[in-house]
Amino acid sequence: MFSFFRRKPAATPAPAPVPAAPVQDLTPAATTAPTAAPAPQVTAPPPTAAPQVGAPLPTAAPPAPAQGGGLIGSALVRPMDVPVAPTATPAPERQRWLDRLSQGLRKTGSNIAEVFTGGQIDDNLYEELETALLLADTGVKATQHLLDEVKRKVASTGATRPVQVKNILSESLAQLLKPLEKTLVIGAQQPTVIMVAGVNGAGKTTSIGKLTKHLADEGASVLLAAADTFRAAAREQLAVWADRNTVEIVSQEGGDPAAVSFDAVSAGRARGKDVVIVDTAGRLPTQLHLMEELRKIKRVVQKAQADAPHEVLLVIDGNTGQNALAQVKAFDSALGLTGLVVTKLDGTAKGGVLAAIAQEQPIPVYFIGVGEKLEDLETFNAREFAQALLG
Repeated sequence: MFSFFRRKPAATPAPAPVPAAPVQDLTPAATTAPTAAPAPQVTAPPPTAAPQVGAPLPTAAPPAPAQGGGLIGSALVRPMDVPVAPTATPAPERQRWLDRLSQGLRKTGSNIAEVFTGGQIDDNLYEELETALLLADTGVKATQHLLDEVKRKVASTGATRPVQVKNILSESLAQLLKPLEKTLVIGAQQPTVIMVAGVNGAGKTTSIGKLTKHLADEGASVLLAAADTFRAAAREQLAVWADRNTVEIVSQEGGDPAAVSFDAVSAGRARGKDVVIVDTAGRLPTQLHLMEELRKIKRVVQKAQADAPHEVLLVIDGNTGQNALAQVKAFDSALGLTGLVVTKLDGTAKGGVLAAIAQEQPIPVYFIGVGEKLEDLETFNAREFAQALLG
């Protein structure tokens, strides 16, 4: 599985190449030698733990990680904090992902693409474009913003053909979505605590399972907290993902969600885990007593680790359109969201909701999903999304 996480850069710089001549001053080599040892972030690894994330990788050519497994537009890199250098063409894995994304967004994109089948640029084209964007759940504010940008650029470039308007719209959409791109960083804290929320049916627990798999593949030690004690079988579902990924899980049958979360974060610290993911109960933002329980979980997690949670993610269903935007606003108000996971974009006619989020509540989108398979969850890239949406 390809890499898609970015690890917090180490405090000490990477060692400089060893001088060839023995008469050179050896002081620099002595000062950089400690970086060859494992990073001190794992405090108490369990006897049966997976290989340490901080364990040193081969220090032979530094450029090697930049050439292997990296993806264009990926927010993540291989361990040891070496950025992946973009290549001229996407890696095969990324290209397959882009094909799936284009296929998933086809229903949304085809409705918009029909606007540009005419022979001239006129008021009718702009009216049809406005209608198509609204039907794609782009939202009134984002739709008006895009229309204004398109008209301005058409006038400044002297475009005369509808296909040119389509290209201008794609570029304007990419610029609107660009602020949603952000890197998910792990390793800045020990452990990195990720709290995940979302309404029932959005794909929250499945997304946690996929995220855990990718983390484990990168060598990170993960601990799951089954704090979703509200939904029947949620604990069992998360346990299946824990077994599948060979990671530990903290759960209590009928236990208090806040208590489970506290125990998990405490255990993660004691066992030297790199990441603790807290699966909270799915709920609607209108369920005020349950939203208050989410706030309680966050407060209790802070008691277990003062600076936690480090990430508060909301999983939203891309099929719900403007309702997804309402969820983002409500959960952000209650918890202070740091990122989004947008699922089920395959087959939806409402893929424009990301534009509405970018315009009205620009919470970073860490991942988007277009299916149930592990490879159907990938990092969000604004330009790729705009191109896939408009074809």
